[in-house]
Amino acid sequence: MVSTSTPSRPRTTRSGVRSGQALSGWLFTAPVVVLLGLFLGIPVLMALWVSVSDWTGRGSPFSSGVEFVGWKNYSDLLTGGGLATQDFGTSLRNNAWYVLLVVPTQTAVSLGLAVLVNRAALRGRGFFRTAFYFPSVTSSVAITVLWLFLFSASGAVNRVLSWVGLNGPNWFNDPTGVVHALLGAVGLGSGPSGLTENRFLGVSWWDWLGGPSVAMSAFIIMAVFTTSGTFMLLFVAALQNLSGEVAEAAVMDGANGWQRFWRITLPQLRPTLFTVLTLGLIGAWQVFDQIYTGTQGAPGKTTLTPAYLSYQSSFVNQEWGQGAAIAFILFVIIVALTLFQRALLRERDVPVRRRRAAAVLPPTGGSR
Repeated sequence: MVSTSTPSRPRTTRSGVRSGQALSGWLFTAPVVVLLGLFLGIPVLMALWVSVSDWTGRGSPFSSGVEFVGWKNYSDLLTGGGLATQDFGTSLRNNAWYVLLVVPTQTAVSLGLAVLVNRAALRGRGFFRTAFYFPSVTSSVAITVLWLFLFSASGAVNRVLSWVGLNGPNWFNDPTGVVHALLGAVGLGSGPSGLTENRFLGVSWWDWLGGPSVAMSAFIIMAVFTTSGTFMLLFVAALQNLSGEVAEAAVMDGANGWQRFWRITLPQLRPTLFTVLTLGLIGAWQVFDQIYTGTQGAPGKTTLTPAYLSYQSSFVNQEWGQGAAIAFILFVIIVALTLFQRALLRERDVPVRRRRAAAVLPPTGGSR
């Protein structure tokens, strides 16, 4: 038997192709990487150094006169017990209520608007999409100025409330907490000693549970009004990419509209829902321009937020170390809440036993 062997052909190795593709990719992305490094990476590292130094804002933060102080700026904010701790705790309380009310409300409103404008039976869907999205592209400064007029003591909002017999508050000058106001209306004007005497970050637990102030409530309404249109477009895009076969099968099985929404549509929107909640969470914790243009923390620091406090500490009080420390604490809070939210909304894997049982058990019903 004569064995014949085919001559080996020269071939390009996969590693060589991959290395060439990787080199091309780095060449294409190099300009963006350089720009991000210059205008994002280096400033972040400089701010991190400022947060652990005693830089006063004069000269270079890397000059020989600037000394390393370690965690002093952070400890002054978190455990110092002075005015810095109280202001930081107040800003966190205000912003926490803001996030707690804005993020779920704007998500629900934007999802409802998306379902509404995505209906085929609705006429003029393009007009309604544009109308709902228009506040999102309007300048936040212009919207804030408009809100100051609408929610003034003699503004249009109080005028409308007077038509139904309600005496509207002096919105942007009322520091009363909404929860405290509701409790006071039923005769619970003061809290128990366990809540009023114990403090966290310089703020009593009774004040932590007081709810947003009347002034902050106006900003909450404004945030929902200006951001729901943007998130509506994300939900509309997701709804248009959903397959209608599952919904049609559910209709044939007798499911009503509410059941189809909760059991079929909403689970398929989980990736978009995570995106909307994450963007809403980041934006709500970084609220600044409305506060700067509107109240600057007044009345009684009930609209003070960490972002505005960071600006005030740095540019007004010249305490640049504390201002940078506030920014990094806020960054840690946002990252932690985002990771928690991601773990909460992730898809659960089907247990192995259930998958094996589903594979072994025969399908129910007779053959057709």
